[in-house]
This record gives sequence, C-alpha cells and structure tokens, in this order.
Amino acid sequence: MPADLAVLGLAHSGLPLAQAATANGISTIGYDPDRGVVADIGAGRPPGDAPLAAAEVRRILAKGFGASSDPAVLGQVRTAVICAATALGPNRAPDLSAVRTAARTLAARLRPRTLVVVESSVYPGCTEDVVRPLLEDGSGLRAGRDFHLACSPSRVDPGNRTHDYTAIPKVIGGLTPACTEAAAAFYGRLTKVVRARGPREAETAKLLETNYRHINIALMNEMAVFCHDLGIDLWDVVRCAETKPFGFQSFRPGPGVGGPSVPVDPNYLSYHSRSLGYPLRMVELAQEVNERMPRYVAQRAAVLLNEHGKSARGARILLLGVTYKPDLASQEGAPAREVAGRLKELGAQLSYHDPYVPQWRVAGQPVPRADALYEAAAEADLTLLLQHHRRYDLQGLAAKAQLLLDTRGASPTGAAHRL
Repeated sequence: MPADLAVLGLAHSGLPLAQAATANGISTIGYDPDRGVVADIGAGRPPGDAPLAAAEVRRILAKGFGASSDPAVLGQVRTAVICAATALGPNRAPDLSAVRTAARTLAARLRPRTLVVVESSVYPGCTEDVVRPLLEDGSGLRAGRDFHLACSPSRVDPGNRTHDYTAIPKVIGGLTPACTEAAAAFYGRLTKVVRARGPREAETAKLLETNYRHINIALMNEMAVFCHDLGIDLWDVVRCAETKPFGFQSFRPGPGVGGPSVPVDPNYLSYHSRSLGYPLRMVELAQEVNERMPRYVAQRAAVLLNEHGKSARGARILLLGVTYKPDLASQEGAPAREVAGRLKELGAQLSYHDPYVPQWRVAGQPVPRADALYEAAAEADLTLLLQHHRRYDLQGLAAKAQLLLDTRGASPTGAAHRL
C-alpha cells in the first residue's frame, strides 16, 4: 500500500519517528529485515529494547502504521528514513553493516524525486561516502539531481516526558541546498528544524552532542573516586556547584554509561580521528574512565562487605535496576551486566530486581529474580542500586537492607553508602 514515509530499521530512532509521523497524519510504513521485530510490532509489542511502550505501539498501529520484512513496501514512498542500528565491530571499529544493507535494499526500489534521510548514528562523511554510492549504484539515479539525500541524526531521548520527538529540533544537512529544503519540509511537519551546512556538519553535530555528555560524565566519575578517597561527599559538592547560574552544567556519576549511542558514537569519532593520523585524546580518555567504572563499583562493594566483616565470596548481593535509564526496559549499553560479571568473579551470589526486566542473564547464565523486594533486601548481605527507578522507595529500602550501596546518589543523605 502506498505511503508517504518508510522507516528502515524499527529500533531506537525508527519507532519514535513512526510514532511522531503517524500522530501528525503522515501515512507510514516500517521495514525491518528481522521478522521477529515485525511480528512483535504486529502483535502490539515493542520489539527488544525499543523505547515505546506496548500501549504506544498499539496506538500507532490503530493510526494505520504497519511493519513488514518485505522490501517491496519501499517501492512507493515519497520519503525513506534509514534508522538502521549501528554497533562496534572488531577492534572497536564502526560496524555499518546494517546501514549498508538498508541502503542497498532501498536502492533497488528507489524512485526519482524520493527524499532519503540518514538518521542512524554514523561517522562524519558516511552519508556522502558510504550511503550515497550504494544508493546511486543500486538505483542508477544520482543524488542531488534525481533524488534528495540528507542526514538528520536521531535526537530521541527515550522516556523523557518533557522533550518528546516534537519538542526536539532536528538538525538537517542535505547534499545540496535543495536536498536540505526537501528534508526541512518533511521534518517541519513534525518539529522545528535547524539547517546545517551539509551532511558532514549534521553528522558531526551528533557526535559533539554525545561526546559532550560522555566527557562530562567521565569527569564526574573521576570526581567520585577522588572524593571517596578523600572522604568528601561528592553529592553535596554537586548540590553546591549547580547553584552557579553560569558556566556550569550538572552531570552525575554512576556505575558506567549506557544507551544506544554510547559508546558507539565516541568510538566512531575516535576511530575516524585515528584514521587521520592523530587521536582525539579527550574522547578516548573519557571512554577509558567510563569503562573502568563497573570494576570500581564491584571493588567498592567488596570493600564495603569487608568493612562489615563479610567476604565478597559467598556474599548474597541484590542488584537493583539493570536497565540503562530509569523507568525504561532498555538494557542497551547498561553497565549492570558487567558489574554483575565482576561480582560473580569475586564469588558473590547474585539476585536482581527490576520492575521492567522479568528475566535477566549474565554470561549466559540466568540470575534469580527477587519478587519480594523488601524481603530480598533484608536477606541480602549487600543491596546495590545500579539504576534508580521511580518505583523504588530508597528510604524504605535503606531501612530494610543490611547494607545499601547507592551508585546514583538517589538515596536520602545518610541513608546509604553512596558512590
């Protein structure tokens, strides 16, 4: 069935785009080569780590959205947006296989005057150097002359009730001024648009945004270790510092950095810079700092147990919150699994609780789920908060738990040991 929009890749940015488009009356189809993903959506279930709730998936289906693994549906659309997932391959190099596959699949069915937009996380130059030739070779059409090509990186913030898709401006960089205006006309139906000089500037803006967060979290993680060693309350330091009305933006430390664009985006930028013959030292250092936090959290847990006359070997440790973000089911990039793995190496007996994760595995082995939260906290030698879901009453948990280590600074002052 003809549609105005085809979304290629129904994951982190794909489904929110489909949701925004259907809400604004744009007839939308979704394409994903994974039949399991398509089956889940057809049944009204969010696939895997998708940021939409089941009710939201059912709502967009009711508005006419449909998902398919048949590439033939791509042949009659006016706009096609590539939202294929990206990842890290060997040696932490960018793995663009899904983006390449999406481009090839679309190219075989690309029609003149179609607008093609890349929303996937890619390195600077990818839209022009990778996607463009695949589209042109597979279609016989020329970008900028026969069809429009642009990049508009995803800015989705799953679970953010203030900044939903329509409240976040879209950065758009087209291959030509006409490509930029075609993309601006489409996204202008959904939200405000910001025109970049070209695709490379749009791609790099996303990397700058991601690395700004990544580097500042790394700074806070280093401060957490520093303050703990000196006996300083970091959380009080942050509370004081964030009262400054200029020159300071508050970030928080934690057990690691998760999410669909981290650590992919920092590694894209770092990998690309190394290919030029020099590293982006601050980005690589931030990656190093953030990657060592799961080990530090496991060490803090072992030391805390030891200070209370218990060994990590054989200790019963309850992990609270294993998702990458509060009040969401997505686990992509969440540090909980690495923290758990390191605690298991120390000989700890693990259980977990997360209202959004009914089953959880570490190193291929299932971790027992605690159904009675307060009873489990009372029985555990240590309760370790890794993600602060709103459902957690930390004051009550602190009263029940034998020991509570809070890596998010969410517990009341004095109620728990904090990172």
